[in-house]
Amino acid sequence: MSASMNGVTSEKYQLTVSPDFPAKRMSSWFIFNTWLQKALGMPIHLELYPDFDSQRAAISADKVDIIYANPYDAAMLVREKGFVSVARPAGKCDECIVAVAAGSGAQVVEDLKPICRVARTDDPGVNLVGMILLEPASLGHDNTQILTVESYPLVAKALMRGEAEVGFFLAEAFDELSSLVRHQLRPLVHSQISDFSHVLLLGSRLAERREEVTRVLLDMPAEAKGQDVLAELGFAAWERVTQEDTEFMIDLMDTLKA
Repeated sequence: MSASMNGVTSEKYQLTVSPDFPAKRMSSWFIFNTWLQKALGMPIHLELYPDFDSQRAAISADKVDIIYANPYDAAMLVREKGFVSVARPAGKCDECIVAVAAGSGAQVVEDLKPICRVARTDDPGVNLVGMILLEPASLGHDNTQILTVESYPLVAKALMRGEAEVGFFLAEAFDELSSLVRHQLRPLVHSQISDFSHVLLLGSRLAERREEVTRVLLDMPAEAKGQDVLAELGFAAWERVTQEDTEFMIDLMDTLKA
């Protein structure tokens, strides 16, 4: 999947997006990519990878210049690949919801039993927090059965079909499920960390344009086209993220991993 525009320079940059974005936003990122190319006056190719493994392979091969990254991968991008932070969606935090089927007998996490089946995607940050939220039931990797699926709607389907007792959701993805699906699920617990968020990062080839990229993103609400693109993404605005902000988030993520 790609989008590109010819520019005055022969050098083309690649933009990618963390694979955990809602499927209905796919066209929105193409619209954003077209807008960003015009705003910066340079050719940018949008590549949407089907999973985290293929995206990380591209990152390792230095193919990615701009990425809307989840908090977990931000640690690797900043500390191992030298990416710099630019902005994040204003007022949006990455939280995890642990949910069960509406008819489940579990009313609280502590009601879950050992060897229960856990449906989840391969989103590492959500899975990390989800497993922490299961700790009050004395559940961990050694006494749960993990069912990994490709998307959050498939996590919901696994719960509704009785293929798993509990499921992990990015809270935003849970909220964007259809009302029909949500009514067949019941959240048990919702994380309240508030310090995690997706963040837009720039690789080394674009690091010197950091302030320019930040400025055009922060100025989006000031013009009609920018407002339209933000609405497509489901954002109210972007807000500046300093390198110190990102380092704090990474340190917190490392603490949770320990």
